[in-house]
Amino acid sequence: MNKWLYFVYFISTITVSVCGRSFETLDRGAVAISLPDGGNYISWRLLNTDSTEIAFDIYRGEEKLNSEPVKLTTDYKDHSGTIESRYRIEPVGCSGSISAENIRVWPEQYIEIPLSPPVCKVFPGQRAIYRPGDASVGDLDGDGKYEIVLKWEAITHDNSQKGYTSNTWLEGLELTGKSLWKIDLGINIRSGAHYNPFVVFDLNLDGKAEIICKTGDGTTDGKGNIIGNSTDYRDKNGYILAGPEYLTVFCGQTGEIIDTTEYVPARGDISYWGDRTGNRVDRYLAAAGWLGNDRPSAIMARGYYHGKTGPGRTALTAWDLKNGKLVKRWSFDTIDGSYDNYIGQGNHSMYVADVDGDGFDEITYGSCAVDHDGKGLYSTGLGHGDAGHLTDLDPDRPGLEFFMPHEEASPGQIPGIDFRDAQTGQVIWSVPVNKRRDIGRGLAGDIYAGSPGGECWSLLDRNLYSCKGEIIGESPATCNFLIWWDGDKTRELLDRNWIGKYQPGEKGNIRRIFTAEDCTWVNGTKATPSLTADILGDWREELIIPRSDGLALRIYTTTIPADNRQTTLMHDPIYRLGIVWQNSGYNQPPHTSK
Repeated sequence: MNKWLYFVYFISTITVSVCGRSFETLDRGAVAISLPDGGNYISWRLLNTDSTEIAFDIYRGEEKLNSEPVKLTTDYKDHSGTIESRYRIEPVGCSGSISAENIRVWPEQYIEIPLSPPVCKVFPGQRAIYRPGDASVGDLDGDGKYEIVLKWEAITHDNSQKGYTSNTWLEGLELTGKSLWKIDLGINIRSGAHYNPFVVFDLNLDGKAEIICKTGDGTTDGKGNIIGNSTDYRDKNGYILAGPEYLTVFCGQTGEIIDTTEYVPARGDISYWGDRTGNRVDRYLAAAGWLGNDRPSAIMARGYYHGKTGPGRTALTAWDLKNGKLVKRWSFDTIDGSYDNYIGQGNHSMYVADVDGDGFDEITYGSCAVDHDGKGLYSTGLGHGDAGHLTDLDPDRPGLEFFMPHEEASPGQIPGIDFRDAQTGQVIWSVPVNKRRDIGRGLAGDIYAGSPGGECWSLLDRNLYSCKGEIIGESPATCNFLIWWDGDKTRELLDRNWIGKYQPGEKGNIRRIFTAEDCTWVNGTKATPSLTADILGDWREELIIPRSDGLALRIYTTTIPADNRQTTLMHDPIYRLGIVWQNSGYNQPPHTSK
């Protein structure tokens, strides 16, 4: 869906489109950074409420720096600026537009948020230190600025692994470093990549984001309130296959429980999910989307594999927050037999966008998709995969496309990768395998200006494919993550703590352009940042990544001058929802509508 389809206007504290979809009311997000070679770099947001004619004047103190209003970009370099400089940005030619004042200069290319890790509860024979993990953002207090919700983990296990885990914590953080609250999910929520995805989004349209996630007996909110009676339901292998399961929505300002209800679907007979060990029953995903006109919904999902001892099961439930209560909008569940061809089609992530142009969002769940009303949209039958990418990859085709590598690729049956129509599931092109393969990673995005649209590549081979399925060169040597960082419209490569530019002929076909020194990554071998998102400055993305000692979170922003301007990515409908689900399962980079 093209973001320019949305005509927006202000209602109360939110920005609302004619079809009911809303976007956060944000300030200019202005930043100023001291440059190593002298001077300061300044950038700020263009909002979806700004006129196309808007331009900007930049002041240092009371001195206007630009001779002509700045219109081509939303950044500026002040060659004479110092660390003591203070800036003001004033809109020109658009009465009533917001300005930015008293902008202080960062001494480095990042701000650092000091962290205080939770104390790890020690199990017999186990000791561990909490480390920062995935993060999300939302305007928790309605001031037009983003806050961070950070997940803390210490001892983790994949669903396929036995063993006790430590508790998972969520913490609300101001960008200034102030801790707002901490939520302890408790002993009855196992810790690992597949157990505790969390949604940060304004679900009741009061201008302030809420947090919603699965909870259990013993979950303790930001005010010390405890859910249930804290009974320990862990078995001798560390799995939690008994006891009540809950879904809880928390206040973003305080971390306090707003409402708790039963998690849907309940685990029931765990063997029906596909095994008797608990590996398949506790595979969770989470997202948000606009499924109706009145408000966004949280989407909670469970299960995505074929079964070994049972048929396997896939279930999604949409929840609305109305008058302080969680209200179920719909459930999609393969247990009744009406959607058998949707079993085993899920990914380790799900992707939300309006794929059919009706103004509402659909959920692309790996090799299948669910319509906004909770009914099946299509299933390709190509099975599970680890990665997927949903955006307008082919500019010559109407609508959106989806690119996916496959874990169960086999000759003559399931290809290594497929590129399909996101509305119908029709495979447009694919690449076969000559033996059974698990293609664990793949990326799609516009990394090469020499080819129209997005490029696609994976661990299947070393080929870089155009959006038409043509081989256009050798792929980059990384297949991990993407980020918009430099000044042009193509996207950069992000792996571990460095950013590179696709450059055929250089080592690995990559030219490194940035390294976050003394920083690490999260999610083990997945090697992802805590988050990438456009939360400050102009439309380029920030890199949110832990310091190597785990005692601080750094937010890096680019200082490379842009050659264009565009509305903040957070006012793009697909991108904003991509930030919501980025922490779910195996993190995937967010994409825009175009």
